[in-house]
Amino acid sequence: MSYKAFKLSKYPQGNITPDIFDMVTLAKPTLKEGEFLVKQTYMSLDPAMRTWLQQREDSYLPPVRIGEVMRSYGVGIVEESLNSKFPVGSHVVGVTGWSEYVLGNEEMNIIDPSLPPEAVLSLFYMTGLTAYAGLMKIGQPKKGETLVVTGAAGSVGSLVGQLAKAQGLRVVGIAGSDEKCKWLVEELGFDAAINYKSDNLDAQLRAAAPNGVDVFYENTGGPIQEIIFSQLNRFGRVVVCGVLADYDNEVPTKGPSWVDINLKSLRVQGLIVTDYQDIADEAFSVLGAYLAEGKIQYKAHVTEGFESLPEDLIKLFKGENTGKFIVKF
Repeated sequence: MSYKAFKLSKYPQGNITPDIFDMVTLAKPTLKEGEFLVKQTYMSLDPAMRTWLQQREDSYLPPVRIGEVMRSYGVGIVEESLNSKFPVGSHVVGVTGWSEYVLGNEEMNIIDPSLPPEAVLSLFYMTGLTAYAGLMKIGQPKKGETLVVTGAAGSVGSLVGQLAKAQGLRVVGIAGSDEKCKWLVEELGFDAAINYKSDNLDAQLRAAAPNGVDVFYENTGGPIQEIIFSQLNRFGRVVVCGVLADYDNEVPTKGPSWVDINLKSLRVQGLIVTDYQDIADEAFSVLGAYLAEGKIQYKAHVTEGFESLPEDLIKLFKGENTGKFIVKF
């Protein structure tokens, strides 16, 4: 039996293009003792994938190498097993790859088969942990404060805003279309939302956050970043989860003012979700309770077809999704 996979053929120069990946046909491996084979059924597309394609060795994960299968997270079913911890028929989530079949690893988690894969990838894995850890552990929200989150219509940003509302904060979302802004306010309960492609952003933010900004959850970078940063209150916290607008730039955009960091007693901290694996159970317990209580919801942007993965990744970076981008095989 053979299966399809995508390998990296070259590193991107600026924007990701489909030709940096080669689709190949691989032979199904013969299992050794302790191994198990997973048929992947749902795969997550994440902004972090762009950082995995950067040729730097000082990041939290090594880059995907030329000739390697592209890295990803996914859900699948164990089809063959020589590992008693992962019997045939088990539903699992973990690091997979752009591949129809993957050799399982001990870091995979067995999941309840009654849970929709969309819920797992949207809430009860890396996305949910990212939102929870960034807001609760770094942002340290307090009732009555104001949070601004960029990339607010994405999988992480939409969760961050809902979690903040559940904590009693005023929440302002930044998104890339009027339709997304409407969804944030009318369906997710954000207090305000701003289309970063519109005019008078400074004035719009002052109107949406009249008491200033206490927590800034940054997912995108871009010109809106400086505007939000300038309206931070003293003792404000900045959670740097991602800077999507900068990943394609050879030279990053100039950073925020160190003078403001000093005089406003600001705290600016980067967020890498794998640093917070020890609080996963806490995060998923809180998220599950809020989901049951109707305080949060998730939205999955699901496409079908393995062959379309390169084009789907480009759509992700163009912001064509609302909610979690998932590919079903």
